[in-house]
Amino acid sequence: MRIAELAGRRVAIWGFGREGRAVLRVLRQHLPAQKLSLLCNAAEAEAAHAFDPALGLLVGEPDAATLGAFDVVVKSPGISAYKPALLEAQARGTQFTSGTALWFAENPQARVIGVTGTKGKSTTSALIAHLARALGVRTALAGNIGLPLLQLLGQQADLWVVELSSFQTGEAGPLELGIVTSLYEEHLDWHGTLERYVADKLKLAAVSRRLLVNGGQEWLLERTADHRARSTFGPGSVWQVRDGFICRGGQRVFALARLPLPGAHNAGNACAALAALELAGFDALAAAPALASFRPLPHRLHLLGEQDGRAWVDDSISTTPLATLAALESLRERAVTVLVGGYDRGLDWTPFVARVCDTPPTAIVCMGANGARIAAALQAAQAACPVSGAADLAGAVAAARAATPPGGVILLSPGAPSFDQFRNYAERGRAFASLAGFNGDLLADIPGLGIA
Repeated sequence: MRIAELAGRRVAIWGFGREGRAVLRVLRQHLPAQKLSLLCNAAEAEAAHAFDPALGLLVGEPDAATLGAFDVVVKSPGISAYKPALLEAQARGTQFTSGTALWFAENPQARVIGVTGTKGKSTTSALIAHLARALGVRTALAGNIGLPLLQLLGQQADLWVVELSSFQTGEAGPLELGIVTSLYEEHLDWHGTLERYVADKLKLAAVSRRLLVNGGQEWLLERTADHRARSTFGPGSVWQVRDGFICRGGQRVFALARLPLPGAHNAGNACAALAALELAGFDALAAAPALASFRPLPHRLHLLGEQDGRAWVDDSISTTPLATLAALESLRERAVTVLVGGYDRGLDWTPFVARVCDTPPTAIVCMGANGARIAAALQAAQAACPVSGAADLAGAVAAARAATPPGGVILLSPGAPSFDQFRNYAERGRAFASLAGFNGDLLADIPGLGIA
């Protein structure tokens, strides 16, 4: 559906976050006479009215009748496509689209690399854009990473690198290259089941002319085996890590000691970025030295610095137990106290408990809504490290200070969303930095967004 097709129809925008505001700006620019309604919550109503006084505001969770009063609803990605009210309105004829879908409809000829994955998609997207720009390619970096595609509508780039969440993969396409960095249990509150989450993620494959997937995940390889043009990165692939180097085949290309990103998973992300450039027809070997100048993204194993003789690492982006395990693995040579817990989405912490019982950190502090559940599981398994609890992040930081010896590391890698205490992972990360004694306000920006 193109923007012009909305003219003269009953149109609502659902959600007043970053994506919703981008949709409103674009529709006002392209369809100035169009009557628009906004579906939002009570906390957003005042700001929405100030943003656009001409909007018709419908405050509160919409039911099927409310949604059915519109011909088209432009939905923000955080709103589940499986809400019963949405499905009922859809069955009655209401069309649902999104800012992402509108951008793709307006730009069918754009060269797009779409990146998804449970973890690693933001860093991989940013790496691809950074390396392409090092080659002199005018490159856009946008999408779920923090800049809605619609904000760049009408602008030109030679290459578009677009991060897509599992909420957006069904709205994208066509893609020159689709990338799946990893696939684990996540976002079951939005998708309903693990199988539907996986199926939604892999909608990316259906719209990708070429597909690049993580060669280290057997079941991901199995699920994508029938793609007509699938390549891999990582173990057994052309681009892989071996003997402390990123390698292309038998050629050593880049020493891991020079990579400004910690952990084996980030080395894999770098392999994915180089493989993607090569598949897109660029000189990946010429681009590889620029890995050394990449600026890591905030809240992703971000070393904040030292305070009180201890290193502080912000991995607030970690919202699954497996992501927390990856963070611990990257710091396995250090004495680490890890802060875990947050909004309880019902994920299985059994693999986490089993792993930390085998290779325990210095201490574990469990916090937030699911902290007690995690602590109980660790204690039942007789984890061989101190386990303590805290009601909130401030209490968890105080407990971590007491548990961590000088020279050790205090790691925020919650393995859970932030919504029990914070609006998002970035706000949680900034709060952690401030509690540690750093200026959390300096962590707000993701480098490289937009076109350059």
